[in-house]
Amino acid sequence: MNLALYGYGPEDDRQWIVVDCGVSFAGPEMPGVDLVFPDIRFLEEERHALKGIVITHAHEDHYGALLDLWPRLKVPVYATAFTAGLLAAKREGEPGAPNIPVQLFKAGDRFRLGPFEIEAINVTHSIPEPVALAIRTEAGTVIHTGDWKIDPTPALGAPTDEKRLREIGDAGVLAMICDSTNALRDGVSPSESEVSASLAEIIRNAKGRVAVTTFSSNVGRIRSVAAAARDADRQVLLMGRSMKRVVDVATELGYMEGLPPFLGEQDFGYIPPEKAVIILTGSQGEPRAALARLSRDEHPAVSLSKGDLVIFSSRSIPGNEKPIIEIKNALIERGIEVLEDGAKLVHVSGHPRRSEMRQMYEWVRPQIAVPAHGEAAHLIAHAALAREMGVKEVVAARNGRAIRLSPGPGAIVDEVPVGRLYKDGKLIGTAEEMGIIERRRLSFVGHISVLVELTAKNALRDDPEIVALGLPEADEEGDDMEDILIDAAAGAVDSIPPQRRKDVETVREAVRRAVRFAAYDAWGKKPVVTVFVSRS
Repeated sequence: MNLALYGYGPEDDRQWIVVDCGVSFAGPEMPGVDLVFPDIRFLEEERHALKGIVITHAHEDHYGALLDLWPRLKVPVYATAFTAGLLAAKREGEPGAPNIPVQLFKAGDRFRLGPFEIEAINVTHSIPEPVALAIRTEAGTVIHTGDWKIDPTPALGAPTDEKRLREIGDAGVLAMICDSTNALRDGVSPSESEVSASLAEIIRNAKGRVAVTTFSSNVGRIRSVAAAARDADRQVLLMGRSMKRVVDVATELGYMEGLPPFLGEQDFGYIPPEKAVIILTGSQGEPRAALARLSRDEHPAVSLSKGDLVIFSSRSIPGNEKPIIEIKNALIERGIEVLEDGAKLVHVSGHPRRSEMRQMYEWVRPQIAVPAHGEAAHLIAHAALAREMGVKEVVAARNGRAIRLSPGPGAIVDEVPVGRLYKDGKLIGTAEEMGIIERRRLSFVGHISVLVELTAKNALRDDPEIVALGLPEADEEGDDMEDILIDAAAGAVDSIPPQRRKDVETVREAVRRAVRFAAYDAWGKKPVVTVFVSRS
């Protein structure tokens, strides 16, 4: 969920640019939530001085919030052709999404936004057309690396532009805001070409169908699998909407040249098992993705059989381990072989390990280092590495901290409002506004609705009516839970003197307390209770 804000000028006349506008995904602690966005209230307040949004690449955590948050800002957006193509394709699949005008740039281009001159620098990552940014003002040059690694033989595009980064370093760099994702891992990340060779060997030696699940945005990996299938005289079938969308954009931009056409799910029945390769979504255990449906044998047109091979050409994003393991177990139970990174080289990270980070610091030589893009342990490890590399000033920042880069030493000088917004169906708001906190409570303790009808003389007309959702059917003695709750509600009304029953709120609160206590006594949990009182 990346969003960086760069400001230049005095506090009363400061101009801003945004770098990236990403999204995150809700876990089980946020039931029903579709997406998580950064809270941009500070940006909305400063919109009059916001010169534009620059996107470094088209991963969801860097551009995924644009369609939902851009209408609140309505400023120019700058992106590469691939990012713009994916944004347009994504918009077509979301009714009512805004048509965002995008200014295109490519690696090597320079453009100006107010007092900022932006230079896009080619880097290598697990998606086409990623860039680092050199952001220049009169105060100096700041390098924002985005996501990157050093790979001399990437599957797509040119290697990270060492020559240009050295030149910028020679001219002097005020600060570098740098990726920390793999700051705990020593050495150098393997090359994507090594993964391609390994996948080609696995596919060539497979006896039955081969299904490869990976991130849909990893066009280089998709191309490598497709090329390996072609060389093994196999046909490739694509599954998953996001996979198809990305491949369509990549094909339009020429990234799939030289490969046979991809097949659709309707062609599955015509491909012999030993001639089939399936590239599909679901590497993160998403329950509605193609792989999850195949693991449950629920897809109407495509199925896997005993002896087939499923390759997880991806890493597990923290928090997704449990659903991924469930899918793997379901496949193994059906006699389907599962292969993941560690057994053979089937995946490599798109982020730099420590030796690559050292190289970047040697090239750029910033005065100030600001570790970014990582959890606390990664940021701390990155800060230590920067100091080890001789960086004079290292600023350890967290979300919402405002860092002064110039004039004077780098330091945290202020804090702005930050937080999270949640997309819940058609609406976007805070956890409180979306009712998510109460919903999470409901998911643990359930809900009881009680209807109490009183006569004109304030007597119970009949037994209270109970609707209990998410509660056990009976207590440990086997007594019906709803009967227990009805008795509690009726007893609460009977315990109130008739004259006091004229006060509806008194009746409501007495019943609510009694029903909640009865549920606790029988179950050990206190559900949410809503009481309705009517008089006739």
